[in-house]
Amino acid sequence: MSNLDNIYANPHHKVKDFVFDETVVDVFSDMIQRSVPGYQTIISTIGHLAQEFAQDNSTIYDLGCSLGAATLAMRRSIKNTNCKIVSVDNSQAMVERCLTQLNHFKSDVETQVICEDALQVEIEKASVVVLNFTLQFIPPEQRAELINKIYAGLQPGGILILSEKIRFDANQIQNTLDELHLDFKRAHGYSELEISQKRTAIENVMRTDTLETHYQRFEQAGFTNFSQWYQCFNFTSMMAIK
Repeated sequence: MSNLDNIYANPHHKVKDFVFDETVVDVFSDMIQRSVPGYQTIISTIGHLAQEFAQDNSTIYDLGCSLGAATLAMRRSIKNTNCKIVSVDNSQAMVERCLTQLNHFKSDVETQVICEDALQVEIEKASVVVLNFTLQFIPPEQRAELINKIYAGLQPGGILILSEKIRFDANQIQNTLDELHLDFKRAHGYSELEISQKRTAIENVMRTDTLETHYQRFEQAGFTNFSQWYQCFNFTSMMAIK
């Protein structure tokens, strides 16, 4: 049972930039369920896609694994021979909690959890790579480098699954979807104070791209086969197949 996210329930004299520290780790499961529409659908579908695209004698990467939800979904689903999962997060608190979560479930799939920057990880013999709400926290000028590296490390027939919050150039569309997302958070019990302070905390840390920008990166990396498979409000998940 996850702890209730009340980090921003009381007024903060100064709202600091959002970080994935021990305080966030303690409430992360509750936070993500109440903040990202369709999160559980995305996680379960990542498991299904991994089952379809995982290859024998390959590696599956979960970059920005947080508490390991996508890792667990994939580990339950894949049946391949000599297939291992490498789960990566740059937050030591997340990595430690992820290991605890994974240890609650037995599996024959070799799984390695490491504390590292996604940009520093070698991508080799990959059949599945997951970036589940990770790229948006990487500096924009380094995002193409990571997508290029993933493409180079994917085996033919391999898949990149990329989930992101996106923005829209059309102001009316952007404002409408923003308001729908705020209503989603209100419906899940967040107060106006919590919504406001969380937005202040995260605005310098999470910088969103348009769907077109993501597609351009795919093309520049070498992908020719890619599409959205999910969208709710301003949250989407995409697949790109090599």
